[in-house]
Amino acid sequence: MSVADETAPGRHRAAGSSAEAMVEVRGVTRTYGSGAGTVHALRDVSFDVAPGEMVAVVGRSGSGKTTLLNMVGGLDRPDAGTVRVDGTEVTTLGDAGLSRLRRETVSYIFQTFGLMPPLTAAENVGVPLRLRRTPVPEREERVALLLDLVGLREHAEQRPAELSGGQQQRVAIARALAGSPRLLIADEPTGQLDAETGVAIMALLRGVVESEGLTAVVATHDPVMMALADRVLTIADGRVEG
Repeated sequence: MSVADETAPGRHRAAGSSAEAMVEVRGVTRTYGSGAGTVHALRDVSFDVAPGEMVAVVGRSGSGKTTLLNMVGGLDRPDAGTVRVDGTEVTTLGDAGLSRLRRETVSYIFQTFGLMPPLTAAENVGVPLRLRRTPVPEREERVALLLDLVGLREHAEQRPAELSGGQQQRVAIARALAGSPRLLIADEPTGQLDAETGVAIMALLRGVVESEGLTAVVATHDPVMMALADRVLTIADGRVEG
């Protein structure tokens, strides 16, 4: 199956064969419900994402973007097909393997931010490092570095309710980077933000992908994010269009 493959002006698309891909999706199909209520969320979807590449997945609401991201990140399983991330076949992993994948390889950014209200910005960013039992001095150094990276050094002790939507999403991005993932998955990360703040967050995502050497798959409807991506995959009615 061919894909809608648009290289953003002025950007070099990362080249690579299947053997070099960070993400390999092959023949993935996912159906929900049965009978008249059957929803074909994904239909025989195949594509690769090269290491260091930032790919935007675009499509109308209900087209299958979130389902596709959930497959790549191991949050859902396909009815047919395979997904490999950094050489690991995600579709065959058990609960322990999936937990390890999310702890060591994949991080997520959602449009709802998902911060813990009682914790400060610094404490929220440090959660993944606490789960990995990172020594306190190393954890504090990493948290400070990431808050500086996302421009929130002066807001480290503030709680989510004291931050704007854009600032909360910056904290969420810093938290996603805390465990040094190799793959970043973002589902409509600017969906709850105003246009100006959204542009700033998208530019920040592009910057951290490059500075941290990440691979990223971002579901979006925003043309600015499409322009910032290395490639755009268009999905409609569960199919990746060519």
